[in-house]
Amino acid sequence: MSDLPKLGNISPLIPAGEDVSAAIAFYEKLGFKMTHKEGDPPHMAIVERDSAVLFLVRNGDKNLANGTSLRIQVTGIEQLYRQMQEYIAPKGHLETKPWGPKEFVILDLAGVCLTFYEFSSNTH
Repeated sequence: MSDLPKLGNISPLIPAGEDVSAAIAFYEKLGFKMTHKEGDPPHMAIVERDSAVLFLVRNGDKNLANGTSLRIQVTGIEQLYRQMQEYIAPKGHLETKPWGPKEFVILDLAGVCLTFYEFSSNTH
């Protein structure tokens, strides 16, 4: 057994805009489930889907939100793309990138960029 440090999942705090309740509702449409909420109205919430855990934090700074980008690795990207079709960013349609993965992009209500990606079994 190794005593070397090992990193686990990453759970980023992301700006949710001024209305965390609206952000929660948006992420629930993407298949996430709210597992924790603080404040009334909420100033922070945790949403989860499978191994992806996001902390939504009230922050109306559009520059911060527009500069925030997350990459979420998935299995079954074509099916997920069909499920999220109505939320795809204008130039975020599913495509295979030159560096290997198939990916698509969604912008959340605050402007945070969510890139869902999958490597085919022979590229990674």
